[in-house]
Amino acid sequence: MALKTDNSIRNAVAIREALRHVCDRGELLLLVTPYVRFESNFLRLDQDAVQVTALMSREDAMFGLRSPDLRMRFPYGHKFFEAGTKLQGIGMTRGRQSLTLAIPALVQEDDYRGAYRVERVGRMVATFSSRKYELLMANVVNISTTGVRIFSQRDFEDGEVLVDDLVHIAVSVTPEIKINCKAKVRFVKERILGLEFRPLLDGPLLDDFARWVFQKQEEELVLAAGRARNEEGEAPGSEPGSQPEVQTMVLVSSSEELELRLREMLKDFTTLSRVPPSTQAMKDLAGRTSTLVLFHAAGLSFEERKRMRILLDALGGKVPFVLLGTDVDSGALFELGNELKAVNAYQLGPTSTGFFPRLLRGILRKLFG
Repeated sequence: MALKTDNSIRNAVAIREALRHVCDRGELLLLVTPYVRFESNFLRLDQDAVQVTALMSREDAMFGLRSPDLRMRFPYGHKFFEAGTKLQGIGMTRGRQSLTLAIPALVQEDDYRGAYRVERVGRMVATFSSRKYELLMANVVNISTTGVRIFSQRDFEDGEVLVDDLVHIAVSVTPEIKINCKAKVRFVKERILGLEFRPLLDGPLLDDFARWVFQKQEEELVLAAGRARNEEGEAPGSEPGSQPEVQTMVLVSSSEELELRLREMLKDFTTLSRVPPSTQAMKDLAGRTSTLVLFHAAGLSFEERKRMRILLDALGGKVPFVLLGTDVDSGALFELGNELKAVNAYQLGPTSTGFFPRLLRGILRKLFG
């Protein structure tokens, strides 16, 4: 597959080739927006769309994935690909609820040079051969789809292992993924060896191993994001040792029943207060920081839309808000959310799926860290 120098694929035939391969395997993929991520699997490649499993409710898919920033990430051979896509619909494929996604016009490789190295390998042991075909034991330091770095459990004798030697290496990555192949010595320093698999892994072994590496990379990305937030520490401009402002949510609504329901849903990670839908209340909110507004849309008539615009104008574009609908048309709600430049639009049904709190967590994390 020919790749551009900017690590992207624009050729439609090459993109379909990659999608056909992962669909045939039912490969893992992640669907990611700035606020949430869902795990899924490829199902089928159609003429103008790709079908993937819907491992979430219809409501969650409609309001969690209908984002202009929706992206898919998946392993392919020795690389991991990422591409922008669009949710086109929800249906059934091969007897399973599925999502219809637009075929990407551009697919990008990850930003890592060569194959991604998994550093968090746990207690992974390898056996390898010396020049005299003696089997030696080592601990795995890191591993990728193209090679492995190991730490020998004993010192090497003079000339026992040298750069460019072809050795045999065996590693049980998981009970199901076992690498048993030849490898070329690329690096030797004291007890540390850097080995390149020769020939490179391919076939079902590569597919299974690449999926495992992909999952490890995604775990590390999540951990790295958490570390970055922790390292940010105090907000810029705050006094040393002062307490950061607590992230809060404010519900703009006349419904006390909705307030009580949301308080119960959100009690584990944020505080919630309610203000009436009035111009003065919105002006007061405009001066708040670290606050997310939940703006209740109880109806979508012309007059109600006009009143919403007047109230939201009072925020002055300074405070992020979610347009929260109850008993309204979901398609019209989503369109209105785009018009009003809401962070997100969500239709809260009579029974909660647990996704809405998850979405709000993601929004708070993205906006405030």
